[in-house]
Amino acid sequence: MTGSSPHDSDTLRPHTALLEPSSSTGEDLGDAAPEDTAPLPQNIPAGIGLMILGIFLFVANDVMGKWLVATYTVGQVLLIRSAAGLVMLSPSLWKTGARALLFPPSPKLNLLRVLLTTCEVACFYWAVSYIPLADIVTLYMAAPIFVTALAYPLLGEKIDAPRVFAIVFGFVGVIIAMRPSSASFSLPAPVALSGCIFFSLMMIITRHLRGTKGIVLVTWQSTGALVLGALISPIGWVTPSLRDFGLLLMLGVVATLAHIAVNKALKLAPAAIIMPYQYTQIIWAVLFGIVIFGDWPDQMMMIGSALIIAAGLFIFWREQKIGRKPHSD
Repeated sequence: MTGSSPHDSDTLRPHTALLEPSSSTGEDLGDAAPEDTAPLPQNIPAGIGLMILGIFLFVANDVMGKWLVATYTVGQVLLIRSAAGLVMLSPSLWKTGARALLFPPSPKLNLLRVLLTTCEVACFYWAVSYIPLADIVTLYMAAPIFVTALAYPLLGEKIDAPRVFAIVFGFVGVIIAMRPSSASFSLPAPVALSGCIFFSLMMIITRHLRGTKGIVLVTWQSTGALVLGALISPIGWVTPSLRDFGLLLMLGVVATLAHIAVNKALKLAPAAIIMPYQYTQIIWAVLFGIVIFGDWPDQMMMIGSALIIAAGLFIFWREQKIGRKPHSD
């Protein structure tokens, strides 16, 4: 491709990213491993299975979070959850070394990413205490659509007509999904939508931080959530029971295990095959919502989620197709 711009190489990369609302890393942790690690042999069934397991764990983590914020403050959840996650990551942090952690490339972009992820996770936990989990998961499934829509004004990327149609199609799904309940017209739904937008901006910034190891990105965003939690947790502090303290710790543990599962899935099978399985999160969210919280999805939410999933899959397919086209500098 002649006359390429600095954005062209990024354009060939799919926007669709793994969605994990309450942690919001959105990137593969594989680069936390030593560079000389031999690649794993391809095993597509195992990759699909690990992907489904990882998404299940992500949603289970969100279910625990929704359960806990009914009793404890968002600050407490962020503080204890982030501390547990950092402890889980400590072996990888030790291997990475203090210099890589303290002096990441593009420090200003890394700082902006930390601020966005911290705002996103706070929005998620606050909103999920008021509205059904499936509704929030539906909104967050629209993140790849927001990323594609923002690619032109923020990155100068060209967006062709089919993707413009998919963006409009997906936004219609978001509007439909937000309509059904009275909660859509109160503060929690806009807060959840704001969290989704923060998440989308974070994914865009992450694309410009490909030289930064995944473990460094995750460590800084966990640290940001830890600091925010430490600052606001004294407000309305409720001393947790031993059982609930264990559940608060499990938030960080389960999220880390979920990332490990997804990371292994991406190593065992091509992303083009396993990425669509991220949308199984709506299935788990609906099932957990019914069984644990008694939240039955209504028709409008299901229609909206179907439109969002269709738009997201089309965008992913389209960008995979563009990425496979031969090009030259």
